[in-house]
Amino acid sequence: MVATEHAGTTPAALATHIASALSKAIAERGQASLAVSGGKSPVPMFEALREQDLDWARVTVVLVDERVVPRDHADSNTALVARHLLQGKAAAARFLPFFREVALQFNAEGLDALVLDAEARTADLPWPLDVAVLGMGEDAHTASLFPGAPGYARAIATEQRLAWVVSDTAPHARLSFTLSALLGARELVLSIAGGSKLAVYRRAAEKVDETLPISLVLNQSKTPVSVWIG
Repeated sequence: MVATEHAGTTPAALATHIASALSKAIAERGQASLAVSGGKSPVPMFEALREQDLDWARVTVVLVDERVVPRDHADSNTALVARHLLQGKAAAARFLPFFREVALQFNAEGLDALVLDAEARTADLPWPLDVAVLGMGEDAHTASLFPGAPGYARAIATEQRLAWVVSDTAPHARLSFTLSALLGARELVLSIAGGSKLAVYRRAAEKVDETLPISLVLNQSKTPVSVWIG
C-alpha cells in the first residue's frame, strides 16, 4: 500500500494540502488539473479551498464522476461544484463538464455515446491529473465505481479515461473516471469521516478485493495516496 494517513484533519488542512500540490504543479509545468468528487462531504473543503491564494486561472477543474442529470437538478455534482468551489478566488479556474444539457436524453444504449462525448469534451484536460480527490461510501465505492453494478467490471478494467456505471443502490446513471484514469494521477487524496467509513477503509486497506472498490486504489504501488481522516 502506498497510502499515507493524516489523522484528525480538518477541511482547512486538506484544502491547504491540495492548494500546495496545485501550486507545485503550476510552478513546474505552468498549469494544474484538479478532479473533485461531489456530494455533501467535500463542501467544507471546497469552501476552504476556494479561498486559497493560488493562481486559479492556471487550474483546470473536472469532476471525478457525475450523475446524468440536468445541471439544475438537486443531485448535480456540476451545480454543487459551481456553488461551493468555483466562487471567490477559484472563480478564475476553468471547469470542464462531462456533458452538455442536450446530451441528457439517453437510454441504456446511449450511455456509450455519452462517454465518447465526455471524452471529447475533456480531451484538452492537462494530463495526468495533478490531484484527484476521492470520497468513499459505506459500501467501499469510490468515484462511481459501485461494486457489482452494471458497468463496474469494465470501469476497473478498461484503459479508457471514462466509463458509465448504473447502480441499483444509487440513483441515476453515472459517468466516472475509470480505475486506470484515477491511478494515472500524480496524487490521489482520499477523505474519510465517521467511524463506520473508517472501519470499511481499514478492511479495504488489507488487500485487493473487487467487492471493495476502494481497495483497488489503496493496494497498488503506482500512485501515491494521501488519506485524510477527520
